[in-house]
Amino acid sequence: MTFANYCIIIAALLPIVCAGIAKSPGIGKRRSAGGYDNHQPRAWLAQLTGRQARANAAQSNSFEALPLFIAGVLAAQQMHAPQERVDLLALGFIAARVVYIALYVSDKASARSITWFVGMGFSIALFFSGAA
Repeated sequence: MTFANYCIIIAALLPIVCAGIAKSPGIGKRRSAGGYDNHQPRAWLAQLTGRQARANAAQSNSFEALPLFIAGVLAAQQMHAPQERVDLLALGFIAARVVYIALYVSDKASARSITWFVGMGFSIALFFSGAA
């Protein structure tokens, strides 16, 4: 398995990390005290505010970014792009997504948007990584 393939797994786990950040303050509390509601998880997440709400939004965005990245890695490998280039682009995407999540949770909107574009750039670059 290539490094880029491991990056696919990491990218698929990032939304789960975001969900954990969003839910963590409510875990262990009773539902009646505002704790996490596993019976109505979407409704509970929808009422969050602040850092938790931003972590939940980062979770959604992480899921949205995933298909293009996976397709980019697989397309690059199918086109026999230099694996070292594919690995570097995949690592760049993961780095951009980790920074993006941190910026989202810490409410740095402008920097977050720039980082989003950088991450998308890595995903798109994967499709062209086989070009000489």
